[in-house]
Amino acid sequence: MKITKHIFLLVAILLFASFKKQEEGIQLQNLRCEMLVNPEGIDVVKPRLSWEIISPQRNVQQIAYQILVASSPEKLANNEADLWNSGKVNSDESIHVKYAGTTLKSKKRVFWKVKIWTNKGESTWSENAFWSIGLLNYVDWKGRWIGLDRSFEWDNETQFSRLSARYFRKEFQAKKTIKQATVYIVGLGMYELYLNGQKVGDQVLAPVPTDYTKGVKYNTFDVTKLLQTGNNAIGTVLGNGRFYTMRQDYKPYKIKTFGYPKMLLNLDVEYTDGTKETISTDESWKVTADGPIRTNNEYDGEEYDATKEMPNWNKVGFSDSNWLKAQLVQEAGGMFEAQMTENMKVMENIKPVSIKNLKANTYILDMGQNMAGWLRLKVKGKKGDKITLRFSETLQSNGELFVRNLRDAKVTDVYTLKGEGQEIWEPSFVYHGFRYVEITGFPIVPTIDDFDGRVVYDDMATIGEFETSDKTINQIYQNAYWGIRSNYKGMPVDCPQRNERQPWLGDRTTGAYGESFIFDNVRLYSKWLNDIEQAQKPDGSIPDVAPAFWRYYGDNVTWPGTYITIADMLYHQFGDKETIKKHYPSMKKWIDYMQEKYLVDGLITKDKYGDWCVPPESLELIHAKDPALQTDGILLASATYVRLLDVMQQFARLLNKPADVKAYSRVAEEIKKAFNQKFLNPQKGQYSNGTVTANLLPLVYEMIPANEKTKVWNNIVNKILVDNKGHISTGVIGTQWLMRGLSQNGRADIAYKISSNRDYPSWGYMAENGATTIWELWNGDKANPEMNSGNHVMLLGDLIIWYYENIAGIKSAKDDVAFKKIIMKPEMIDGLNAGKASYHSMYGTIKSDWKKDGNKFQWNISIPANTKSLVYLPANSLEKVTEGGKKIVGIEGIKFVKTEGKQLILEVNSGNYSFSVN
Repeated sequence: MKITKHIFLLVAILLFASFKKQEEGIQLQNLRCEMLVNPEGIDVVKPRLSWEIISPQRNVQQIAYQILVASSPEKLANNEADLWNSGKVNSDESIHVKYAGTTLKSKKRVFWKVKIWTNKGESTWSENAFWSIGLLNYVDWKGRWIGLDRSFEWDNETQFSRLSARYFRKEFQAKKTIKQATVYIVGLGMYELYLNGQKVGDQVLAPVPTDYTKGVKYNTFDVTKLLQTGNNAIGTVLGNGRFYTMRQDYKPYKIKTFGYPKMLLNLDVEYTDGTKETISTDESWKVTADGPIRTNNEYDGEEYDATKEMPNWNKVGFSDSNWLKAQLVQEAGGMFEAQMTENMKVMENIKPVSIKNLKANTYILDMGQNMAGWLRLKVKGKKGDKITLRFSETLQSNGELFVRNLRDAKVTDVYTLKGEGQEIWEPSFVYHGFRYVEITGFPIVPTIDDFDGRVVYDDMATIGEFETSDKTINQIYQNAYWGIRSNYKGMPVDCPQRNERQPWLGDRTTGAYGESFIFDNVRLYSKWLNDIEQAQKPDGSIPDVAPAFWRYYGDNVTWPGTYITIADMLYHQFGDKETIKKHYPSMKKWIDYMQEKYLVDGLITKDKYGDWCVPPESLELIHAKDPALQTDGILLASATYVRLLDVMQQFARLLNKPADVKAYSRVAEEIKKAFNQKFLNPQKGQYSNGTVTANLLPLVYEMIPANEKTKVWNNIVNKILVDNKGHISTGVIGTQWLMRGLSQNGRADIAYKISSNRDYPSWGYMAENGATTIWELWNGDKANPEMNSGNHVMLLGDLIIWYYENIAGIKSAKDDVAFKKIIMKPEMIDGLNAGKASYHSMYGTIKSDWKKDGNKFQWNISIPANTKSLVYLPANSLEKVTEGGKKIVGIEGIKFVKTEGKQLILEVNSGNYSFSVN
């Protein structure tokens, strides 16, 4: 009996030990290639590989890794790394590890896995991951570009262009058993792709827009499961997108046009016997423009006539005898590029909150949220019934749509019923920015159940969450969240609703940084830098809009300088050094161009937009006319140029270019000297006319002589608290540094006051007056409708950065970038009693959840494996701090660093911690 009992106890101990070992095991997840998960058709032959380490243990640090790369999953399963075996590499690198194996060629399929060693033990091999190489060379593409370079009698090619969609089809035979099938497609302006009647992929509005004369994106799909031995059919629909421009024969000096929609497609089929064939676009394809999509125009809407549907047009056996022969057309002109960013997708469905009868057969639908996407409807009615949907962000006082701020965008969808039971429809090639929809022609009394709001933006993860004890801040954050996602459209655009929707550089100078805390936007902005580079003129000039769909080459600093600040953000937040390396020559060319052309007597003499959209002296104005509210353009240009030279010095050090560091430093010092001589008034302790922006920029860019800094700082505080009564007075430029500038100089309380105001001007004023996104103007409810979009992001400035870095206290160290070293330092501000945020970094999830109650402070934090942090606690003694209810001395993962004023600084390694200060 004793022996049995002992055996039972021994088994129980062993089982518990086994369970504990499994529970505390080190796992690898989220394997990425070029920051994409299992990407198809990339065009990087030596891609960078990354992984995340997951462990419930504290103080887990990687000390070595091994990567195996194979040409088949079978070989990888047997650890047969015929493409690359890194061997055991003694390194803590777990992001951006460059592939160094066999040179990869077009169409190569690659499988990989990784294992690591840590100070806590060895992991098992990760799950298998994958990537494939696209078509690397021009000659790898077979076939010809096809299209229809003409319009038809139902089209209209005036200013408000109406061009029907093009439908293409091709049948072919696969005579053997299929092993692998891959489609490569360039469909311009936008495409939908079908194989045997099934849509390929869940993307919408694809591919992402570019300047098609400089670069065209192709998408790659594994379609093995959609093909069959025997007869098959390929079908494509081409919409207009940015290729056949929304405004034809209108302002050709400004608006770039590219021609009629066209496509190039290769379908590569590999059979089990090793043979291969390619089905490509050529003159054997058939085409019609007389299908159900009668027009599709991003500004004006889509019209769909279901009576023109062609059942089974994309399946085998459809009679296309009355279709036209596809026309061989001129190629787009730009280089073929694999799309290394996600396509757009329907990311969320939302239900309307109400529908009201406005007048006879006219209803107003309220989505309850300003959004970007479209409306999906379901309806029963008679053949030929027409439903018209018209969109807006706001209503007039009489309940009708307010559309004056949309300029000449018609924003109208029309659906004509076929009369065959319940019909479900949504557009294919347009999107709208809207909260309200006017519905006319609905054959019955509509209800909210007949409609869905389809929220559309780039298929990127939401990686950040944020909440505080302040309801105003929480509402502003939600408004920002909806505004940012509304304006991701394969590129960052300024607005989703009116006849603009352009990728203005100045809107994202700092905004992209804040956005990166909420969305995994690294690939979107990497792509956008390529757009900017392609838009650069040979002399070095960079436009204000890129891709340059509008030809705005204004030669200012504050908008084109975004090229440099975005690259800096991608490095700081995501560790992307390769982007800096790639774009450094073009950035240097622009820096040199501006210096040669506009550096006069030590100052940059060219500015175009000023401190765009400061709160004006009258609520009806768009821009301030009072000189006291405006900041000198030369001051803005010169100060910003100094900041950009500082960033370029960092880039040059990173790339080991000491001569450039020296040259940039010399010019920066020259400008600082001239700047202070020109603009600093020592008697008044201010720069120029003393606006907050005029004083703030030299402060945060460290341009102020040491003996003058206090005076200038006091001027900023006085201007905000006294002259502006605690409200914001900056425009796009000043707001990029306002919140951080205040916190860095010890007045987070002023930043909090500005951020929590609910009267004019403030972000809270927008929310107080019904905004569910961010306005273009501080006075967007009353300003002239020529420029008062209800869904912009440019006025956010550095607000979102301040939320995460200063309220939540989650910030990457400047040198150990991408959150390899995390600065955990929340601001303790009177009136703000709690802050909670999470952020999924390249290394894993960081969490900060703090509360204070009188003198008590409770803070729960999570630090990802393979990182460490500096944690700042509001205490001046170790005796006042506990972790998990215990004194912190001797606790694993925690090391005392020093006290600094009223703060205790600890080095805290990976893990979950619960700190208390009493």
